[in-house]
Amino acid sequence: MVTASGVRIGWADLPVPVRHRVEDVIGGGPVIEARSQPGGFSPGTADRVCTASGRRAFVKAVTPAINPDSAVMARRELRITAALPGHAPVPRLLGGFDEDDWVVLILQDVAGAHPRTPWVSSEIDAAVTALHDLAAALTPAPVPGLPRATDYLAADFGGWAALAAGPPADLDPWAAHHLDLLADAASRGITAISAGETLVHGDIRADNMLVREDGRIIIVDWPWGCLGPAWLDSVLLAVNVIVHGGDPARVLAGVDRDDAVAVIAGVTGYFQRQSRRPPPPGLPTVRAFQRFQGDALLPWLRTALTR
Repeated sequence: MVTASGVRIGWADLPVPVRHRVEDVIGGGPVIEARSQPGGFSPGTADRVCTASGRRAFVKAVTPAINPDSAVMARRELRITAALPGHAPVPRLLGGFDEDDWVVLILQDVAGAHPRTPWVSSEIDAAVTALHDLAAALTPAPVPGLPRATDYLAADFGGWAALAAGPPADLDPWAAHHLDLLADAASRGITAISAGETLVHGDIRADNMLVREDGRIIIVDWPWGCLGPAWLDSVLLAVNVIVHGGDPARVLAGVDRDDAVAVIAGVTGYFQRQSRRPPPPGLPTVRAFQRFQGDALLPWLRTALTR
């Protein structure tokens, strides 16, 4: 299996004034332990920290000097996370700031680990429950002025149409012969996600979830939050289950089959197209990870479109 992550800075790389301000938010004296967390694509910090008195928090910090896009995403995440209701299955925001060229989020440190991949049935079911609870808590969206899912995904879902203009030699033979079918399905996916007033996460996958000790799942990392249909996050979970192994039927129960297939067609086209582009700054492995996902989705999509 191919994995990907950004080349992260750590707690010790933050300027001293930034660290002191974070310590003031957490309380309990200076940070005496910081453990950088693997996974994710941001080159900024992702540290579980502990202060001298034993208080814990999860700290995310980035500057546009490292990656401008990551700073933009951190600002969006700070705004969205600050408005998430307390009964939603998400970490609580302890504090945050956007000053002196640093964007910083200080979050509740949730004790837990990412779901196992290949996915196991009990954790699929827990993830489905968490997403149902999430949709109920976030409908209608508690954050004003959000972009719609189509604002983020409409261009991405044009991947198959873009590939049709100049099919790469290494494209899967079935996909190369069915680019019109795939592009049409992805276009229907854009229509399917254009409605809805739920704040959806928009980037559901195993490394954006934490399984607590009691088996419940918490949804983390919110830079892509947007307005869309309540079922969209469930389809994105199904994508992750298909890619890493598991039973996507457990996830898609209750979701219109045509809508699910159309959205997965759009996501697959995005991965197939993006994986053939140069890597962005600070993310050297992301293209291989996108290729892995795009290739893993194709067999499921072929069966769904031709049966």
